[in-house]
Amino acid sequence: MSKTLKAILVIILASFTLGLVITGCAGGPSTAVIGEPAPDFTLPNLDGESVSLTDFEGRPMLINFWNTGCPPCREEMPYLQEVYDERQGSELVMLTINIGQNAATVKSFLHDNNLSLPVLLDADAAVARRYGMPGIPTTFFIDRDGILRVKVIGGFPNKTVIDSRLSEIMS
Repeated sequence: MSKTLKAILVIILASFTLGLVITGCAGGPSTAVIGEPAPDFTLPNLDGESVSLTDFEGRPMLINFWNTGCPPCREEMPYLQEVYDERQGSELVMLTINIGQNAATVKSFLHDNNLSLPVLLDADAAVARRYGMPGIPTTFFIDRDGILRVKVIGGFPNKTVIDSRLSEIMS
C-alpha cells in the first residue's frame, strides 16, 4: 500500500472517529443559532482552571473548535496565533477549544508548533455538540452583546480572512 493511500486512510479514520465523538448519543440538539445569544459553557484550560463564556461578558469573542489530528486545523493555527499576538491585551477574547484530547497532547502540540493560544479542553465534546459542530475546524464570532454573528466552517486560508470576519463584531 502506498504512503499516500495510507495517509488518506488515516485521515478518513481520524475524521470518522472524531465525528463519532462530536455526534455521540449523549448530546442534545444544537442551541447555537446565528443571531441568538451564544450558549454558555464552562471548560477547563490547560492548567485545569475553569473558564466560562460568561467570564467575558461585554467583550467580542472568537471561539475556534479544533483537534491536533485535523490537517485544516493545524494549517490555520499560525494565522490564529498571528491574530492573537496582534490583539492580545485588546478587548477581543480568543479561545480555542480542543475537542477530545487531553492536556498533555495539546501542550505538546502547542510547544512543537510554537503556539501560545489560550486552549480550553472539551474532552467529551459536550460543548461541540451544543454548538452543533458539523466538523472541524469551526469558528464562531460573538459580538460584545453575546450574540453569535458568524459561523465559519473549515480552516482559514490566511490571516486577512480572520481580520475581515473580526471587523463584523468589533464595532
